[in-house]
Amino acid sequence: MVNQTLIFHFTEVGKISKHFIDCGVTVRNENVANFQLWDAVDYNHRLHPERLLSINELSEKVLKLEDLEVEVEYQGQTIEKFGLEFDGVNFLLTNKQTDCLAKEKCRIPQKKSKVQLSELRGNEESCTPGTGCC
Repeated sequence: MVNQTLIFHFTEVGKISKHFIDCGVTVRNENVANFQLWDAVDYNHRLHPERLLSINELSEKVLKLEDLEVEVEYQGQTIEKFGLEFDGVNFLLTNKQTDCLAKEKCRIPQKKSKVQLSELRGNEESCTPGTGCC
């Protein structure tokens, strides 16, 4: 999880298709592979790795999962959605954010980076006092 806790109960895998119109009036289609995880204290019904692998292999064939982005559902205050990353050892749930997909059409200004004046460096071609270029 994002908060470093380990969760373990895999309950389903699916393919979610989303066909929608964004705020810029663009029709979009998105498909994700969806895993649902459940936090339970029932240690006797955890899936063994071989079983999870067989479910994943079957879902790839039956659901035609292709090479899709993976989204993970997990129960929090409500059903929460997370991204999925791998750090070389563990799979990590990552935060997902809502976003405007049509920023230009909606005239959403881009964030400007703030720079400290002390961090600005002139290049050698800049005019400096005493050089007679100004």
